[in-house]
Amino acid sequence: MALIASPVMSKGIVVTVPALVLSVLGITFFLFFLRFTLSSCSCPSSNTCLSIENGVVSGTPSSGNANAMPLTTTHEDVEWVRDQIRVNGLHMHDNVLRKGINPRTRAQQLQDLREFKGISHYEGVDSDNHTALPCPGELLVEEHHSNYGEPWAGGRDVFEFLAQSTKLRPDSLVLEIGCGTLRVGLHFIRYLNPDHYHCLEKDELSLMAAFRYELPSQGLLFKRPLIVKGDDMDFSKFDSGVIYDLIYASAVFLHMPDKLVWVGIERLAARLKPYDGRIFVSHNMKFCSRLGGEECTKRLTSLGLEYVGKHTHDSLLFNHYEIWFEFRRSRA
Repeated sequence: MALIASPVMSKGIVVTVPALVLSVLGITFFLFFLRFTLSSCSCPSSNTCLSIENGVVSGTPSSGNANAMPLTTTHEDVEWVRDQIRVNGLHMHDNVLRKGINPRTRAQQLQDLREFKGISHYEGVDSDNHTALPCPGELLVEEHHSNYGEPWAGGRDVFEFLAQSTKLRPDSLVLEIGCGTLRVGLHFIRYLNPDHYHCLEKDELSLMAAFRYELPSQGLLFKRPLIVKGDDMDFSKFDSGVIYDLIYASAVFLHMPDKLVWVGIERLAARLKPYDGRIFVSHNMKFCSRLGGEECTKRLTSLGLEYVGKHTHDSLLFNHYEIWFEFRRSRA
C-alpha cells in the first residue's frame, strides 16, 4: 500500500499520515485520562476526602471546601510539631506559663476584673450597654476549664476517637448526654453542619459557660447547636423524628443510678440509626454488668440493641487512656 508523505520538515524528517493520526489519537486519549483522574474525587463539596490506613483516619479538604477540617490528628501532624519544637530550640522543662510581664494566677486575674472592671471600661450611663454578651468574670478567666476531672485538652481525644470509630461526616447527627462546658462538644460542633449537634445537660453553671463563653469565644454561635437543660434523662424537648448517627455519654453514666441509665437507653434506642448508628459509653457499664451477662443481653435485646465491644483510646497529650463500650441497634 502506498504511503502519502507529508511536507518535508525543516530538518528533513518525513511524517506519514498514519503516524500523524496515531499521534493525535494518543494525545487525545492522554488528555481524556488526565481529565478523568483529576475529577475522580467524588467527595461532596461540604465534606473531607478521607483515607484509612492501619486504623488511622487522615484526610485533606475536598476542592469544594478548602477550609474543611480532617477528623483526626495524623502521624505527620505530630512529627511536624516535634520538628518545630526542635528547630526552635524549645525545652518543655524550661517553660513556666506567665501573663506578659505580670504573672498572675486565675484568682488574681479574677480579682483584677472585679476591681478594675477589666482592662478598660465604660462609666456612668454607658456602663451597661457596651458589651453584646456580658460574661461573668469566673468564665473570663476560664475557671470552668477546671470543673471536671481530666485536663480540658482531653476533649479533643474523645472527639477524635468517636469520630473515627463512627466514620463521622459533617451531615451526621450527634447527641451527647451531659456535655458540660463543651470540652468535647466544641469539636463536634465545629466539625458538624449547623443544627447537627444536640446535648442534654442538667448543670446550669456548665450551660452558662457553654452559651456565654465557649460558643462566642470559638466563633461557633452560627452552628446553632441544640443544647437543652434537663434532668432524669428527659428527651421530650428533642424532636422525636430525629435519628442519630452517634449517641455518647462521656463519664456520665457512672454518676447515675442504674435504673435511670436504663430509662435513658430505652428512650434513646429508637432514636439511633438502625445498625449503622452507635451508642458509646465511657469508663464503665456497671448498669449492665451488675445484671449479669445473660440478663444484660436479654435487656438489650428487648430494646433492639446489641453490645459490640470494649475499646481503649490513648490520649494525644497526656498519660491517660479511656475505656469505651460500644452498642448498636440490631439488624432484626
